[in-house]
Amino acid sequence: MARIHHIGIWTNDIDRLAGFYGRYFGTTAGPRYLNSAKGFESAFLTLAGGAKLELMRTSTLSLSRVAAGTQPFGLAHVAVEVGSTAAVDALAGRLRTDGYPVLDGPRRTGDGYYEAVVLDPDGNRVEICAAPANT
Repeated sequence: MARIHHIGIWTNDIDRLAGFYGRYFGTTAGPRYLNSAKGFESAFLTLAGGAKLELMRTSTLSLSRVAAGTQPFGLAHVAVEVGSTAAVDALAGRLRTDGYPVLDGPRRTGDGYYEAVVLDPDGNRVEICAAPANT
């Protein structure tokens, strides 16, 4: 049986992104990995359901050249299911109040999901969703 183990996200600031996902999505951070020879570091964040986000930084990549919210290649979005439409509304409202861009929604999609799309501090799209009742 296949399942997604983790999703990797490049960032220039692991602590900032870890704080965002911890505060709004309840992730738990694991130990930091550092490979000085390659200029690489990462940290895994675990969601309550067991899926993980790997936040990665390297001294050879500058994300400052990528405009927030654009999708030139790679990761399109991370979707985090929060359980109910009320929870989607509440979290989207909280993020908006805290100054994070809410790009879309909350709304019901054509395939029955209820979602809002926000940007994390690095401009990655995060779908906050509640699954249709029949899934």
